[in-house]
Amino acid sequence: MKSRRYGALAGIAAAAAAVGVAEGVAILTGATTTPLVAVGGVVVDSVPAEVKNFAVDVFYTYDKLALLIGTLVLLAGFAAVTGVLATRRPAYGFAGIGVFAAVGIAAAATRHNAPWYAFVPTLAGALVAAAVLWWLLRLPVTESGYTFEQRRWFLRAAGGILAAAAVVGFASRWWSTRRGVQAERDAVHLPSVAEPAATLPPDVDAGVPNLAPFVTPNKDFYLIDTALVVPRVSPAEWTLRIHGRVEKELTLSFEELLKRPMIERYITLACVSNDVGGGLVGNARWQGVRIADLLDEVRPKPGADQVVSRSVDGFTAGTPTAALRDGRDAMLAIAMNGEPLPIEHGFPVRMVVPGLYGYVSATKWLAELELTSFADFDAYWIKRGWSQQGPIKTQSRIDAPRPFADLPAGRFTIAGVAWAQRRGISKVEVQIDNDPWQKAELLAVPSIDTWRQWTLAWDATPGTHSISVRATDNGGETQTNSRTPPDPDGATGWHTIEVNVK
Repeated sequence: MKSRRYGALAGIAAAAAAVGVAEGVAILTGATTTPLVAVGGVVVDSVPAEVKNFAVDVFYTYDKLALLIGTLVLLAGFAAVTGVLATRRPAYGFAGIGVFAAVGIAAAATRHNAPWYAFVPTLAGALVAAAVLWWLLRLPVTESGYTFEQRRWFLRAAGGILAAAAVVGFASRWWSTRRGVQAERDAVHLPSVAEPAATLPPDVDAGVPNLAPFVTPNKDFYLIDTALVVPRVSPAEWTLRIHGRVEKELTLSFEELLKRPMIERYITLACVSNDVGGGLVGNARWQGVRIADLLDEVRPKPGADQVVSRSVDGFTAGTPTAALRDGRDAMLAIAMNGEPLPIEHGFPVRMVVPGLYGYVSATKWLAELELTSFADFDAYWIKRGWSQQGPIKTQSRIDAPRPFADLPAGRFTIAGVAWAQRRGISKVEVQIDNDPWQKAELLAVPSIDTWRQWTLAWDATPGTHSISVRATDNGGETQTNSRTPPDPDGATGWHTIEVNVK
């Protein structure tokens, strides 16, 4: 009987070859058709809310990468067992590969908007895996096991397959993420704006080191979504369908959308998963078409209190219809900070709604708006236990100094940002150690829908100090000190840091 170690290595090499070949074929069929992405997508859609929340808490914005790595580890374990069984009887190994193929094909074929050829990468990978497993385990074995020459040949062959699979797999994934619509995005000519954004006041940005700038650069804007592979949507093929409980359905092409009146606004977006003091919040200048105008055109029927937005990959978010028609600048955004939307931020079209957490409003790669009711449909995150409607809570953050920073004694500027979209910030207070709260200086803002910078001059004395911040919105409501996690409707509590003054 062949050694179990060699069988396990043969199984892992066969699985690696399958993944590498599948990634290569997916250059032609689409990145979402690879077995890793398809199976990972099924996991994302089906795991309990507790597991998903745990992944976000532990891995933060790298939760999807952790999922892909975990899937690879599980696949390697399954492949090793398959290889060991194949040393006893080859049929066992081919049966294991068949299971791999069945799972991958089923996952790829059942994804949202999956093409009919979604099975091809998995099938191609499975056929290659079967050939590799047979080839590696075909050597005759003496009663004493493999000879030295056989062992050397086997290890070289298996190592070569693993190396080649890694190169092909990573190169294919790299190519897939950079091909496609980048040139089309670069060719988009942004139309003129009927209602430009307000001119920023000269004192909107304090310019303090480490303080988040008033306008977040696109490259620094936080990224949160459920897509394991960033969708790449051609603007020439993009359409938006508005339907459901409406008097008149409407379908728009990208070209038709660009011809509609455009508005431009500074709006701060925040993720519900942002913990106190976290970085899942950013402010940008968005350009797009008012959603309220489109809703007026389709004329929602009575009872249509929810607008379900769907992404091209099937993600859903449910936004209160009233919030889209109450005068706020909710828009179908086509541009971010003066350029077409970055692909990872939803190109060609995404939703931007001031005052609501992204999980109920900020759908990227938008494909559909359906008028329905909260009683009839639960969107993606609502099914996982999050609050049905997600108004953003008043929050504040200390950016300077950094937590646990070592500072020289003397005058220092404490600075940060505070936000309460749709209400605005009227006051920010800072407490140092157990001293009385001090009122910080507020910088100017163009509207109540953006965050607001604040600063406080501090005469730092030697020792370890605790610094806390709290904000009050224009309605007179001050942040609570009650610390709660983001689940199910946003975190609460005061951001507190410690620093050491020398």
